[in-house]
Amino acid sequence: MTATPETSPDAPRPTSAELLVLGQIPLIAASFRRVRSEMPEQLRTTFEEHGLSARHGAVLTQLMAGEPASVSELAKRLRLSLSTVSELVGALGRSGLVVREEDPANRRRTLVSFPPGVREVYEEFVAIRCAPLVRAMSKLSASDRAGFLAGLSAWADEEREMGGRD
Repeated sequence: MTATPETSPDAPRPTSAELLVLGQIPLIAASFRRVRSEMPEQLRTTFEEHGLSARHGAVLTQLMAGEPASVSELAKRLRLSLSTVSELVGALGRSGLVVREEDPANRRRTLVSFPPGVREVYEEFVAIRCAPLVRAMSKLSASDRAGFLAGLSAWADEEREMGGRD
């Protein structure tokens, strides 16, 4: 394995304060391992039968935040390439979790949205999954919430760059 700046023995070592933060990651990771078990059965079955992943779930969550949306809008929000999001939306469409429809305001544009009944199932799941985060965020000041979001976004960007793909 060739050493990169991120993996070389000369990479900066975490400070004591950073190590305190890093110690929280395994606690949060446990939450991510519970995802499938907390899904409503209908949603879990669909995800398993169609080989859907967390990235597909991220698309659904973005649709909750402002649906319907074009694939390019979703790509921008998710900070992923257009081709990647197009593939994710295609798989979600084949699974029946989203539909694509012509934009009535611009026939050259296709909008992605939830079909009837799916949004409610996904909202139920998101409410269960995000409850601990919502409680934690409610304890933070507006400034601390903004800093937390900025930090998570920066971390996600770094992870994406290290992975060499989106």
